[in-house]
Amino acid sequence: MERKIRVLIAKVGLDGHDRGAKVVARALRDAGMEVIYTGLRRTPEQVAEAALEEDVDVVGLSSLSGGHAALFPLVVEALRRRGLEDVPVIAGGIIPPDDAAALREAGVAAVFTPGTPLAEIVDHIRREAARRRGAGEGDVR
Repeated sequence: MERKIRVLIAKVGLDGHDRGAKVVARALRDAGMEVIYTGLRRTPEQVAEAALEEDVDVVGLSSLSGGHAALFPLVVEALRRRGLEDVPVIAGGIIPPDDAAALREAGVAAVFTPGTPLAEIVDHIRREAARRRGAGEGDVR
């Protein structure tokens, strides 16, 4: 039996608003993925360490407080230091278009803002997991 897609959902920094992260986590679970939610107020190092320990396929970061520009690139770097440069990082939340472009330049694979259909996020994560595993899209669930 093939392994389910494993996604780590994290809130980095002092942002205490996690409703959107929980909605996305539930949608991913409903789509058959395993979701690990780290809880609130994590450091970039804690997120990267959890990603390593949990052997995840994708890391999802959520920001509603404006800390994304400083903190999300630090998560990408912390993952690289642990040899997880192949683990895609996706971001969601209140992220202005200029910041989204800068995040992509810093290594974030995709940025989703409020109103993005959950099915679009699910499909994107499936593609990222398939790419990471070197498999066709039908080989992961």
